[in-house]
Amino acid sequence: HEMTAIRTLPTEPGRIFRKIAYGPLLDVFFVDLRSYRGPNQEEGGGGLFGWRQADWLKRELAASSATWKVIACDMPIGLIVWDDYSARRGSDAIADGDHGAPKGRESEFADLLRFVRDNAIENLVWLTADVHYTAAHHYDPSRAAFKDFSPFWEFVSGPLHSGTYGPKELDMTFGPEVRFMKASGGGIYSNLPPSAGLQFFGIVDISGQTRQMTVRLMDRQDQELWRVTLDPAVSA
Repeated sequence: HEMTAIRTLPTEPGRIFRKIAYGPLLDVFFVDLRSYRGPNQEEGGGGLFGWRQADWLKRELAASSATWKVIACDMPIGLIVWDDYSARRGSDAIADGDHGAPKGRESEFADLLRFVRDNAIENLVWLTADVHYTAAHHYDPSRAAFKDFSPFWEFVSGPLHSGTYGPKELDMTFGPEVRFMKASGGGIYSNLPPSAGLQFFGIVDISGQTRQMTVRLMDRQDQELWRVTLDPAVSA
């Protein structure tokens, strides 16, 4: 068994967000969407990253010379995850569920996507979790209510050893499209045990020769469910 620890920063105890570099082909940016967020309000700017983390992420993305920039994110982007544990309006994640122009936490995310586009930051991929199933989502401004961003991929795999749940509704603010999805059936088939075989994880490989990124979505039997190979941008 291997246990991974998060290094503590004396000046910022408890800080999770950080960058880990893996040579010229990959920088991984670990972000924290739980510690700094506020209510996902329909009007106004509900907190998500917090100003310090948002500034750090923009600065580090713009400075990265790695071919691929992967954001490891604890919450999904375009899936509506309703908050069942408080009286707050809206979703527990980024999406607020109204499919329209960015509001609440979506506003902060929209600002980040606009920054990425305006600064020509290429080959950005999101790896997200939390929803207890696996999916591949492609985001494109041609499908979106918010248009000021470049297309990108999000790959979702939920907890590796936890109860299962059915797929979530898509919020079209950022134009997601499901390219693959596997989940439990919902309803009476929710919260199934690991013995049901609906536990998932992902494997990401980057070729040193072609610089292509291959993403595979896997189940607990180590069977490949789906894969895609992404070509890096020519200018990267």
